[in-house]
Amino acid sequence: MKKVKGLAVISGKIINLSEAASLDVDSQKGFSELCPKELPVPGALEIVNELNSQAKFKIRVASKDAHPSNAPWFATEENPQFSPIKGYKDLDVRWNSHCVVGTPGFEFLPGLDETNYDFIAYKGIEPNKHPYGACYHDLADTQSTGLIEYLKANGINTIIVGGLATSYCLKITVLQLCRCGQFIVFVNLGACRDIAGVDTNLAIEEMKKAGAIMFESSADINVVI
Repeated sequence: MKKVKGLAVISGKIINLSEAASLDVDSQKGFSELCPKELPVPGALEIVNELNSQAKFKIRVASKDAHPSNAPWFATEENPQFSPIKGYKDLDVRWNSHCVVGTPGFEFLPGLDETNYDFIAYKGIEPNKHPYGACYHDLADTQSTGLIEYLKANGINTIIVGGLATSYCLKITVLQLCRCGQFIVFVNLGACRDIAGVDTNLAIEEMKKAGAIMFESSADINVVI
């Protein structure tokens, strides 16, 4: 945890550096071209510099998918990706196997150093759960990962978010943080990428409606003192 002092301006809002955190959502190889059989997001490798550049604040935190190798939601030839899965309250659709602990897909993108994070929220650990947001283990948002509690315990009131993928884990994380009612939430669009073929504007509008503030890149974080 860095000892930082001073103020910054983002989108016309003044924030205290010592009361802000940056959050990297699921910035893992399993969501990049480095693991083409998992869930590659176009341009995923491009966000690393933005994520590093936006980490100007007291705390830097992250989330990681940490899936087991025997999850029932893995897509198969008979049950392809996006097909519905029934019989589990915390599973909705099938996904290609991705970010399994102990495989390259679980690792951070090259250029992101695990030792630089003050806290990492691991999610999707249990075979019968496939959460999206970084704040809860279950789809009903009742079983905390500890992320919100960690931020509150360290006096954080502002969070700058980036990561993968915009319309899924990143959006759900932002909505969870906004619903919490404890934080001003910014989204650095330059530090986000989305799944191919998805209308990212829909996710952006949903996050805005929830109260999140969008900005274009880390260059828009103006440290003034």
